Amino acid sequence: MPPEQPPSPENHLRTLDIPQILSRLPLFLELTSEQLSHIAAGTREKRLAKGEMLFQKGDPPRGLFIVVFGQIKLAFPSSQGNEKVVSIIGPRQSFGEAVMFMDRPYPVFAESLTDALLLHISKATVFELLERDTTFARSMLAGLSLRLHTLVHDVESYSLRSSTQRVIGYLLQHCELEDQRAAEKIVVLPTSKQVIASRLNLTPETLSRVFHELVEASLITVQGKRITIHDPQRLREFDL
Repeated sequence: MPPEQPPSPENHLRTLDIPQILSRLPLFLELTSEQLSHIAAGTREKRLAKGEMLFQKGDPPRGLFIVVFGQIKLAFPSSQGNEKVVSIIGPRQSFGEAVMFMDRPYPVFAESLTDALLLHISKATVFELLERDTTFARSMLAGLSLRLHTLVHDVESYSLRSSTQRVIGYLLQHCELEDQRAAEKIVVLPTSKQVIASRLNLTPETLSRVFHELVEASLITVQGKRITIHDPQRLREFDL
């Protein structure tokens, strides 16, 4: 059977079965139906249009968010008008937990890269369940630990890997792996090249230069947001 898919933007006006959506998320997989109903009672839908702000840097946190469909950009603003993208959050991913526990203002802003549907779970609901259920507490700790591991990996990547290695790593990470026998792999960039460049701590010009070098080396073909990787192994070994 094909894997279950999250609700799509085309269906976003339909009434959501929030307990059912929550039950499919890694954070809540081990909860009972009673616990899911308790969480659902403290959950509200939040719909965003492309380019709409969810919160600004400095806003107080009031809970955590889960993406049902769409993409959310977390970024630092700068006085020069630029921004540093910290993370791009997609379906079935959560964010805002750490700041909620610290009871500190958001250090980043959150902006929707696409039309999006989020679930907002109130701080009071999360804290009450943490006190009642150790399984949920372990799941929450595991999620925070994974987020920390990702941040450490990012710092290591920015410090020790070249621009070309960062781009190659990103492409290989986002390969479509449905057909393991296929010699070629397809990557469809989930957002603009400018946002991806910021996520990789590169300038847009550097990202374009790296793409050009990989095209010249016959490793990839670029058609808008669709990138064909002709030989993943050769690409992996390039610039080592």
